[in-house]
Amino acid sequence: MKTYESFQQWYKDQSTSQKRLITALRRLVNATAPNLVESSKWTNGVWLKGDLPIIYIHSEPDHIQFGFFAGATFTDPKKILRGKGKFVRHIRVESSEDLDEKAFTTMIRKALRAPSYR
Repeated sequence: MKTYESFQQWYKDQSTSQKRLITALRRLVNATAPNLVESSKWTNGVWLKGDLPIIYIHSEPDHIQFGFFAGATFTDPKKILRGKGKFVRHIRVESSEDLDEKAFTTMIRKALRAPSYR
C-alpha cells in the first residue's frame, strides 16, 4: 500500500479526471470548514479536526467516495449517503453533475457537529 506524506502529495498522484472532482470537493470543504486540516491517511485524502479524521476522499478509477467518518450518525433525508459500516458513510461522485453543493455543504456541517466515533 502506497503512503503519502500530505494531502497535496496524495492529490498529485491522482488521475487528471479525478483531480477535477477532488479540486471541487476540496474547495467546498475548505470553504465550509476552514478550520479542518488537510492530511493523508490510509491512502486517502482526509480532513482532520485535531487528530480526529472527519472527512475523506477515496479515489477509484471510475468514481470518488466523498466520505464522513461519523456518517452513520447523520440524518439523510435525500438518501445520498452510502455504506453499511458501523460509522462511515460516503457519497459516490462519478462526475461534476453529481456535485450537489447544497447537499454536500449540509453533510460537511453535520460532520463538524457529529459525535466522535472513538
